[in-house]
Amino acid sequence: MIEITCNDRLGKKVRVKCNSSDTVKDLKKLIAAQTGTQWDKIVLKKWYTIFKDHISLEDCILYLCIYNV
Repeated sequence: MIEITCNDRLGKKVRVKCNSSDTVKDLKKLIAAQTGTQWDKIVLKKWYTIFKDHISLEDCILYLCIYNV
């Protein structure tokens, strides 16, 4: 399991625990359950890299070499 910290840039930070085999879409659904935002309105990005829904979190972590998405 990994823990991911998400920031909505408005002062709300959410820490979500999920498996590394989950997809970005699964992560968005977990974030939406905690924040009350619709999951399809959430855009996960790190700097200028936007993560697509079908990519697994393993690939994102290996690509960025970090745990903070």
